[in-house]
Amino acid sequence: MKWYVARLEELKEATPILSVCGDDCAVCPRFVARTDEELAETAEFWYRAGWRDHVVSDEEIRCTGCGCRPTCSFMLLPCTREHQVSRCKECEHFECDKIEDMYRRSSDKMEQCRKACENEEEFRMLVRAFYEKEKNLRK
Repeated sequence: MKWYVARLEELKEATPILSVCGDDCAVCPRFVARTDEELAETAEFWYRAGWRDHVVSDEEIRCTGCGCRPTCSFMLLPCTREHQVSRCKECEHFECDKIEDMYRRSSDKMEQCRKACENEEEFRMLVRAFYEKEKNLRK
């Protein structure tokens, strides 16, 4: 994503904003995109990275954080509500089958993400955004 690569230096300094699943929203393209053009490029990247089966609309790709969508791809948000915790780590069942499934599903997508990236630096930032879930959830 050209816009994302152009902002990598700025993003490196971003204070982490951790989601329920352990993603770092502060460097997530969906969360930090500012314009319709950035959202459109992000949607195209999500398709190339294998995170969507088609290029979605700007409205569908835009994210404002946990709870902005009626569903959660890992079903952790509804689970935390059910167990009355704000983070999975607080749950008596941590690390449950849902968490283990999330780690596996996330890991399975990593290589396709690498291939979709403009360069290694972009990939490293996306690793911070999406592939440090286990480390982030255990903080």
